[in-house]
Amino acid sequence: MTKIVDLIKHFRSKAALKEFPKMHALAIAALGSSLLLFSSITIPSSEPKNSQRSETIVKLPLLNSSNKTAPKVTQIPAPANTPSNSKAVSNESSGKLAKITKPKLIEPKVTLPSMEKRSETVKSGDSLSLLFQRAGLSDTSLFELMQSRKETKQLTRLHPKQQFHFEISDKKLYKLTYQKNKLNKVEFTRTDSGFDYQKITLKPDVQTAYREATIKNSLFLAGTNAGMEQSLIMEVASIFGWDIDFALDIRSDDHFSVLYEEHFLDGEKLRNGPILAAEFTNQGKTFKAVRYTDKNGDSNYFTPEGNSMRKAFLRTPVDFARISSHFNLRRKHPVLNRIRAHKGTDYAAPTGTPIKAAGDGRVTWAGTKGGYGRTVIIQHGQSYKTLYAHMRRYGKGIRNGKRVKQGQIIGYVGSSGLATGPHLHYEFYLNGAVRNPVRVPLPKAKAIPKSELKHFKNQTSSIVATLQNYQKNIQIAAADTQ
Repeated sequence: MTKIVDLIKHFRSKAALKEFPKMHALAIAALGSSLLLFSSITIPSSEPKNSQRSETIVKLPLLNSSNKTAPKVTQIPAPANTPSNSKAVSNESSGKLAKITKPKLIEPKVTLPSMEKRSETVKSGDSLSLLFQRAGLSDTSLFELMQSRKETKQLTRLHPKQQFHFEISDKKLYKLTYQKNKLNKVEFTRTDSGFDYQKITLKPDVQTAYREATIKNSLFLAGTNAGMEQSLIMEVASIFGWDIDFALDIRSDDHFSVLYEEHFLDGEKLRNGPILAAEFTNQGKTFKAVRYTDKNGDSNYFTPEGNSMRKAFLRTPVDFARISSHFNLRRKHPVLNRIRAHKGTDYAAPTGTPIKAAGDGRVTWAGTKGGYGRTVIIQHGQSYKTLYAHMRRYGKGIRNGKRVKQGQIIGYVGSSGLATGPHLHYEFYLNGAVRNPVRVPLPKAKAIPKSELKHFKNQTSSIVATLQNYQKNIQIAAADTQ
């Protein structure tokens, strides 16, 4: 290395420069400066400290008058033990070697706001504003949420026992969960631009259940003893209500069986699903029904052969009422105390009992009508008309010209007009002539079309078979206990 330095000093001396042309002298001077800088860089060795070092010899090309090209700078590769996060870079313009170390990235610490969780249960008379106040939020927070998106309108339709879950920080709402019921909830989560909306629906576990009972006193008592809820008993009566008058036709030893769904969530029963199939034996005559959902998604009940369980009219417009006065054109009026035709059937029931439209039609009268008191008259097509009298009040939206569906509530039992007590007076007209509503033959609804009958059979045959298997197993078990 000492020889190289002496050589460089010689070339940079004035005496040496005079020996070469001007351009060559400048090149030699530049090369000398670069080599001086290079000589100051210590190149680490991979050998142990005690081992003998070897010198690195750099051969310089000699310049003469015939060689006018600038000398090339020899690049020295980086040592083998250079760290992986470092790079040796050569700068050809100056001949310098620079060592660049890759900086370590420092992730910024994000401080999340501390959240306070509050839950409120809707009580009778509560409003959304009261719920926010109980959660410690102001009306400003409520207004901000309600103005954020249209889906917040559903928050105003409150029902007792519904749940509201709040996540709050510094008296500011960050998340609201509205638990409508155990299967359905909605969430509103704060973002930079307002609130995000998410609807969450859980699917329950569906199981098939079976119940059967023999009537001794009443349908309700028999169903309750068999472990059936009131709503399930009412559904049985609704399915067979076109063929059986549950106020008049029920007898001791009548029998029924039901196959239905039960819905569970995390092992807890939520509710009953629809009845899948049912059978009712009344006064020795058996009626069978099976649930069928058509290609349009509409579900109704049919016989296993495909005939509709529905009729054009309900046999009785009041559930489980007692007939207090039959159809009698020679009856003595209890108030007027004289012979006056009783053109309908009276169903005694508690005040406020719902009255249902016997069939689809249009309301032609909704008002007070002499001794009938508050009365509704419905026209069903060209041939049929029904009358409902002595109401306490009318159903919601019932007025002249209103179209109604079969089973729709049109009023409530009362004692308006010439009545000795709360009851419904019901009349049935065919082609303008009054008929006994209990005995008049009722027209049937449409059966399954022939084009759809194969699809109907495929869907319902297994359901009917399941009901029959339950019935057989119960009979076998009963026989074994005897």
